[in-house]
Amino acid sequence: MKPVLFRKGSQATQVICSLLTLIPVFAYGAAVGWMSPMTLLLQSPDSPRGEPLTELEVSWMASITYLVVLPGSWGLAVIADKIGRKNAILIVSLSALGTWSILLTSLNTWALVTARALVGIGGAGSYVIFPIYIKEISEDSIRGSLGCLIGVFHTAGNLFSYIIGDLLDYYTVLWICLAFPVTHLIFLTMMPETPSYLLKTGKDEKALKALAWLRCRSDDDIEVIKELEHTRREQENDAQSNKFLLREIYNNKILFRAFRIALIVVLAREVCGAVPVLNFAGEIFTISSEGSTLLLSPNQQAILLGTVQVVGSIFASSIVEKSGRKPLIFMTSLLSAIGMAALATWFVLKDFGINATTWLPIATLCLCIFCDSAGLQPVSMVVAGEIFSFKYRGTVMAVTMSIASFSDFLQLLFFKPLANLIGIYVSFYFFAGVCFFIAVYVIFCIPETRGRTLEDIYGELRGEKDRPNGDDFKESATT
Repeated sequence: MKPVLFRKGSQATQVICSLLTLIPVFAYGAAVGWMSPMTLLLQSPDSPRGEPLTELEVSWMASITYLVVLPGSWGLAVIADKIGRKNAILIVSLSALGTWSILLTSLNTWALVTARALVGIGGAGSYVIFPIYIKEISEDSIRGSLGCLIGVFHTAGNLFSYIIGDLLDYYTVLWICLAFPVTHLIFLTMMPETPSYLLKTGKDEKALKALAWLRCRSDDDIEVIKELEHTRREQENDAQSNKFLLREIYNNKILFRAFRIALIVVLAREVCGAVPVLNFAGEIFTISSEGSTLLLSPNQQAILLGTVQVVGSIFASSIVEKSGRKPLIFMTSLLSAIGMAALATWFVLKDFGINATTWLPIATLCLCIFCDSAGLQPVSMVVAGEIFSFKYRGTVMAVTMSIASFSDFLQLLFFKPLANLIGIYVSFYFFAGVCFFIAVYVIFCIPETRGRTLEDIYGELRGEKDRPNGDDFKESATT
């Protein structure tokens, strides 16, 4: 007799599989968070390398990650389509293994920069491959919650590094972080390839067994067979056109509308202000603490924001299947707009010599970071993965992630010079305007994808009220 947890039709296997598969995302979050406490250490007189890192060396360590994400997104998308989602995940895990191994063996500048470059592969995988894998192994009723776990694991990895970096020595931190990819490589052997990929490569029997195992049902279960046939029909619709995918998306009215939605929601997260806020939070905390007894050390600031991120990510994962995608993105965008506008106004008042409460910047900072991790960051990736079929999913995720990463690079490069030139309050008013635009865009342009099939979603994009039949879907997907 099977345990109650794994009763027929249970979702437990999908949840456990997702949790174990997402370990590299946690490792990526830990690698991102590692920079905060360890950069301070490596630049101090007590640096384990004997001499402090220069500002130029630190800049290369910080920026090289985002540059690698650009080609990494495309490379992993091709690998995932050609040799499988599971093999792409294997490469992501091996890159994490390489990162920590290099850091353990050398403190030379080339080693530090190379290790940080490998982190870019983890970043590309976390937001290109893992959303695809989670979407393809999970059933409609829980795919949003499982997709939001990516944000939970990422932010938890950040917070983990902030804490252990404050408590433990340099090499102990590295050995602990090395354990994550090693553990994942062991568990990965037990994880299945996605049924969608197996079906695409003609391995019908393996696809059936994988889907049955994920659904905790027998191979001959009618629900499993129906779901597999639905996936097969989707792929048959895709197979009727073999043109260059981006050109095909551009030339197809419905596909291009879906692509525009995916690009805007993913890019919204990058230009809503969260990226510069996270990177320059220390300065904002310092400015707001002037003349008061409220003063947090740089690592305390990181731990505070890391905690807010984790809470927001957990909130998103727990509520996304109840609230739906649209309400969650709308509310977090609107609250972010209010928070950014309040922060900008605080800076204006300060420039005019008007005394404003010192806790407002910290409160608005935490609000914006919470909204980012509770809606914009995780749900945007879920939506982007849900509105495309197997054929287009990898390409679209690669394109959106590449553009998003490039926008991060530009923001980190120009935020401080522009803020010094035109005033930091102008920047935050701009971010408030972006967040407000996204809130309005969600209402009028983004379809609700919770628990819906592509037929339903594309029908709404065409302006249909009722679910389209198979021929209608075929026309929209292949015309």
